Amino acid sequence: MKPGAPAKPQEEGRRLDSPLLLTIVMLVLVLFQGPIRGALAAPVMQSWTTVFVAVMVQALPFLVLGVLLSAAIAVFVPPSFFARALPSRPALAVPVAGAAGAVLPGCECASVPVAGALVRRGVTPAAALTFLLSAPAINPIVLTATAVAFPGNPEMVLARLVASLLVACAMGWLWLRLGRTDWLKPPSRPSHDAQSRGEAFWGSVRHDVMHAGGYLVVGAMAAATLKAVVPETWLSTAAGNPVLSVLALAVLAVVLSICSEADAFVAASLSQFSLTARLAFLVVGPMIDLKLFAMQAGTFGRSFALRFAPATFALAVAVSVLTGWVML
Repeated sequence: MKPGAPAKPQEEGRRLDSPLLLTIVMLVLVLFQGPIRGALAAPVMQSWTTVFVAVMVQALPFLVLGVLLSAAIAVFVPPSFFARALPSRPALAVPVAGAAGAVLPGCECASVPVAGALVRRGVTPAAALTFLLSAPAINPIVLTATAVAFPGNPEMVLARLVASLLVACAMGWLWLRLGRTDWLKPPSRPSHDAQSRGEAFWGSVRHDVMHAGGYLVVGAMAAATLKAVVPETWLSTAAGNPVLSVLALAVLAVVLSICSEADAFVAASLSQFSLTARLAFLVVGPMIDLKLFAMQAGTFGRSFALRFAPATFALAVAVSVLTGWVML
């Protein structure tokens, strides 16, 4: 070392890697197991845990389905396929993509990674976003569950289909009109050019599971926290007001973050509310809730989610009220 030269810092500190972090967490849990058990026994924490686990159990299978479809699209489907399958004019591609959402038997957790893969494969963002909104709301599984949940009101099935498809297409056209490319930033992914298709497929699956799964956990934690602290008496008060009842169930759909395969049974149990208010619950939930907002922010960027989510919420509420007035 030259005289007067600053000494280089020596890498003597331990690196806080995953095994070490896990060891620290386990030690903390063991040392403070008494207070932790007392806190978890509180009714609020039991409610929080129940909601968190329920959201994760409902969402994970469909998240995995979406990740598998996303990886298959990224690896096995050539970009030229989408150029042939969708109309060349973006305005016409939007309703086609909306109708195509009926073929994905999953919920919103599956549609987000698939929509991200579509954008990366060259599909116009308006069409991909239309698919993202329509797929969890109009697929056969969701519509069948709605029919089972409302056996005395079969018109709810058609109303949900019409309202959800209208919102999805309207948001796609709205993006064509007002959307900007710098708002939409799909995440970069590792290159698999030097790998076989099988290796590239599983590499893409691992990447998307870690990426989307982390945001799913964040959204589920937020939903559980809000559900545990919101008084249930607020719902009973809001049910008697036509305007507040719609807004209350729309906000509740965002907070609860229920999988679209199960939300019809929750809506049917809210019998003190009108059919129009419950329709708003069914239309809003699959398009924007806490876990979905977190996943959209992680997939397309926070700037996109902060603009797309409020617009989707407002349009979904308005279309639900109009559809309920006409059909219910």
